[in-house]
Amino acid sequence: MPTRNITDILSEDYASRLFPPQRQLIPNLDDVYELELAFYENQILSDSELISNGAYFAKVRQSYTRHFLMCTGSSLKLPRHSSSRLKSFFAKNIFRTGYATHGLFPYRGKFHPQMIKALMNVMGLKPGDRVLDPMMGSGTVPVEAVLMGMDALGFDASPFCKFMAQTKIDALTMPLERARKAFENRDEVFDYFADRVGRGIPGSKARVQQKPGSFMSVMEETANYAATRDSDKLSARKKSTVETYNFLLLAYLDSVGYSERSKRATPREQFAAILERYLFVAEKIQKVFEGMEKDVGTAEILQADARDMPIEDESVDGVIFSPPYSFAIDYLENDSFHLKFLGANTEKLREQMVGLRGRGLAQKFEWYIEDMGRIFAECARVLKKGRICTIVIGTNSNQLSKVLGVRPESVKGLHEILAEQAAPCGLVQLKTINRPITGIANTMRREFIVMLQCE
Repeated sequence: MPTRNITDILSEDYASRLFPPQRQLIPNLDDVYELELAFYENQILSDSELISNGAYFAKVRQSYTRHFLMCTGSSLKLPRHSSSRLKSFFAKNIFRTGYATHGLFPYRGKFHPQMIKALMNVMGLKPGDRVLDPMMGSGTVPVEAVLMGMDALGFDASPFCKFMAQTKIDALTMPLERARKAFENRDEVFDYFADRVGRGIPGSKARVQQKPGSFMSVMEETANYAATRDSDKLSARKKSTVETYNFLLLAYLDSVGYSERSKRATPREQFAAILERYLFVAEKIQKVFEGMEKDVGTAEILQADARDMPIEDESVDGVIFSPPYSFAIDYLENDSFHLKFLGANTEKLREQMVGLRGRGLAQKFEWYIEDMGRIFAECARVLKKGRICTIVIGTNSNQLSKVLGVRPESVKGLHEILAEQAAPCGLVQLKTINRPITGIANTMRREFIVMLQCE
């Protein structure tokens, strides 16, 4: 075989060897796992499917993809006092995260939604299919599934996760007139929530009587009514009221977290900047889908236990979730302020939540593996035969080495341990992809995408 000229070889674009010229990749595909997922998308999806739901393509023939359109244009509206590091992160990750309503509330350990979009495509999921995330956290899977025209089920043991995910789903379609009016009256809205929720001081129980006739009093009665009765029976007007109230509340809770972490702005300024950003992202995604509302799927968001899911056998077309990072993140501690406001018993939740149950690392690990076995059995029960369950999991080698009594470099990956747990349940390992972790790299440097097929 004749040796090719080095100049000719180096003048080639590697992407042109992997992808046809009529399918143009989005900018800044830096990681190997992204190219791998893009390669599978290219093999599995038609041109029209790439345009409507592709994750890693900007243009197909003469048409821009929906993902490209919902990410480009004006960038995420960050407050002026945001750090240069935060601004740089969102500039670099414009196609990965922060688009649509995914950027509402900075929840720790959450998925890159672009990756979730690609995984659902690679799993063979189509509009109209039913997708389950049994441990949904901030709601990335349900939001992304709805945007892709799928019907989503999202479960989580935490009432705050249920509230957060439902609010993100609602913001995709809710009328925004009242939210805009609330922004005009943002000082009054801030004072209202500060009186009822607290001002970001851990354990604060500050509450004062609301002044009658205020802007917020118009919504409070309906919001309280919906919280204690069947919200499905609300009129469209009252439903809009509840959605707006929750939208404003989530923005306030978000500002509480920022106020505790940063002194760059006053709590009142933080709230104004965050509410403005929430409005911006909701308006932007609604504009993208204007006239295409029929393409948006539905979502059912529940507070439920993944070990005993309230759904029928063989009723979902795909399962995708991230098991808790075992002992790496204490989600209850992170959300304690918000959970207390929602009236949750955090000690009781700690006794129930997977990854937090038990005393000491050894017992926590033992119960974690036991719980995950029960969850895989439930996933196999509700998943249709031949369909795929995908988990995304990392390994904290230092902590596991203490539990297992071996050196960190000898620790078996948590993704391997969980794949072994899934096999007896009828979930057979189909594919494993590894990816670098950018958010909590000080604890875990890589995580693994494990695709399991239901026998």
